[in-house]
Amino acid sequence: MQKFGVKKGPVDRRRLSDQDKSDYNGSGAYGERASAVKRVKAYRGNRAYEAKRPQASTPQTPGTGGMGVGLGAQIERNREIGANKRKSEGFRPQLDNVYKDIYS
Repeated sequence: MQKFGVKKGPVDRRRLSDQDKSDYNGSGAYGERASAVKRVKAYRGNRAYEAKRPQASTPQTPGTGGMGVGLGAQIERNREIGANKRKSEGFRPQLDNVYKDIYS
């Protein structure tokens, strides 16, 4: 396993005697050093991915008004609502006093 810039990477076990390999593997030192190399590789891979991934953004084309239609559309919508309200009130019968016949 390569060191990948870790100061204390795993020892090359091919050069060790059988007794030394057994002691080295049993002590857990190889696992600690190998996991340090794995952490470094994962960290560097994550940094490389973050550097190259596209940014999350919403494209805006100039001249389209941006994200929303704006205040003009709201004013026009309110005008239409008011016109519909006046039109529907025009269909209702004219009553001077609704409670006149009930309480007199």
